[in-house]
Amino acid sequence: MEKEQNAVVLKEEESVGSVRIADTVVANVATIAAAEVEGASIPAGTVSKVSKGVKVEIKNGTVKVDIAVNVKYGYNIPEVSQQLQSKVKSAIENMTGLTCSSVNVRFASVIIK
Repeated sequence: MEKEQNAVVLKEEESVGSVRIADTVVANVATIAAAEVEGASIPAGTVSKVSKGVKVEIKNGTVKVDIAVNVKYGYNIPEVSQQLQSKVKSAIENMTGLTCSSVNVRFASVIIK
């Protein structure tokens, strides 16, 4: 069995067992959701190496996310950030059942193509 990562217990029942979700899984969900936003570009290698560019903090069933992305030239940064926050929050809440209290977006660079 692999070394246990930081994880949160989603469900625990004596008769059946427990369900745990690693913080890297939540970070992966955030990264994939962010990659689906038009105008945003995930830094190279981030999707395969989730911890790069994404920080997740889980306390008492509540998630806080800090994510770094690139913006494509010509896109409105406030609109892209709103879409990123909405998409990431929704994906985390729908897939994990946890509450996402904040999604902080940092634009690392502008992609010109």
